[in-house]
Amino acid sequence: MALRTTAVGAVSASLVAGGVLGLAPAAQAATGGIRYVDIAGDGGTVLKANVVTPAGADGTRRYPLIVLPTSWGFPQVEYLAQARRLADDGYVVLSYNVRGFWQSGGEIDVAGPRDVADAAKVVDWALAHTPSDARHIGMAGVSYGAGISLLAAAHDPRVKAVASLSGWGDLIDSIYSGRTQHLQAAALLDTVGTVAGRQSAESREVFSAFYSSDLAKEKDIVAWGKKRSPASFLDRLDKNGTAVMLAGAWGDTIFPPNQTAAFYERLTGPKRLEFRSGDHATPEITGLFGLPNDVWSDTRRWMDRYLKGVDNGIDREQPVQLKSRSTGGYEGYPDWKSVGATRTKLALAGTTTIHTNVDSGADGGIVFLSSILDQIARVPPVASIPLLPRYWAAVWQSEKYATARQVRGTTKLHTTVTPTAESGTLVAHLYDVGPLGLGKLVSHAPYTFHGRTPGKPFGLDLELFSTAYDVPAGHRLALVVDTVDPLYIEHNPSGARLTFSSPVNDPSYVSVPLREQ
Repeated sequence: MALRTTAVGAVSASLVAGGVLGLAPAAQAATGGIRYVDIAGDGGTVLKANVVTPAGADGTRRYPLIVLPTSWGFPQVEYLAQARRLADDGYVVLSYNVRGFWQSGGEIDVAGPRDVADAAKVVDWALAHTPSDARHIGMAGVSYGAGISLLAAAHDPRVKAVASLSGWGDLIDSIYSGRTQHLQAAALLDTVGTVAGRQSAESREVFSAFYSSDLAKEKDIVAWGKKRSPASFLDRLDKNGTAVMLAGAWGDTIFPPNQTAAFYERLTGPKRLEFRSGDHATPEITGLFGLPNDVWSDTRRWMDRYLKGVDNGIDREQPVQLKSRSTGGYEGYPDWKSVGATRTKLALAGTTTIHTNVDSGADGGIVFLSSILDQIARVPPVASIPLLPRYWAAVWQSEKYATARQVRGTTKLHTTVTPTAESGTLVAHLYDVGPLGLGKLVSHAPYTFHGRTPGKPFGLDLELFSTAYDVPAGHRLALVVDTVDPLYIEHNPSGARLTFSSPVNDPSYVSVPLREQ
């Protein structure tokens, strides 16, 4: 279900196309030309594609091949600026419009078996019709193209390197994390898929089941998503020895960072992980217009190292590269578990009962818009902590910190919950609270339960979305838990209540990861 869109959906695709074509006269001079071709995909489905070759390519030598599947809802011209740059660097670059979108044939398969088979057909065509080298093949893409690239590499050992930009490792853990439907994200994807593509009966049925909250269909949705998750085929990537670069955004509302980091940790081959400020695909979008862009620069370095064998040092750098939301500076780590290796605990003392069904004013913002604002102006969603109604929100605060605290990694909540109904939803928010009580959102995450016994307490462990955020000296942290957030579908029966307690033998707390200073 997921996969690449922006708030303006298909309109953005046209802007990208127009921007790239506008760069054509200057960028085209050094490359060997662009060909627009039709490729027969799985079952003969026509896939619209373009090929950019290095200048002077005459068939007497072979060049490394990079295949770029398009993003969700974007046309094949999406990557032309980067394709030209790669061709100038000595690559044959083939970008193709995935099935079900724009002028390509077929119906949307949502990174399913047909999409994987299409990718293999595209590689076959490139080897037969371009001066590309079968020993040096890479794939890359943004979002939908990123996920398809990982899945294709898992099934095709010819693919030696992948750059997955704003992609996913686990599809279900992306749009159904905490057993909670990510409503705004799914609705945007659904809308763009309807406007710019042709949904299959299967994808239409999955979207409908997702919205319906029908627990009888939950297992089917999970099974459908697992078949479309690179994490399900991680053993094949490891066996193939594929060099995998993963890049994402801290505020990605389509593919939150946790599942990407978990996927990265399980990989055993050459690998690299990068996180920056922003929302889904916003860190790399300027590169689609041919502008300087760190994500695309690292993608080219990654391909140079693992397709050309260039000793550019990227394999000797710290493989985990994080950019703070607060300072914009890069930090290197040897692995993900080293991020936030030091932790501080905020005790959640006492017993607090909240009522459900009303948004307290603490929420995760608006899909895309809030995280983009944080990326550009460092202004995350805010809430006045003293004014939050305690009838609908549970609030705990730390003491004021004498020195700045650099939050890095994944905050974890542990508490005991007693519901008055068998089903319910809660959303935990972590805020940076200034002297006047204004809280800036550091992180959050939803959690939904079903099948609980009313009146019987149960333990809850929830990981908030990973981040890199600096809390200034003189500020404090606050945890706010309520039950409604416009980003998600909530499952609270009318009039239900949730009680949070901290038993002596199992105290409640928030564990916040910190960077050592």
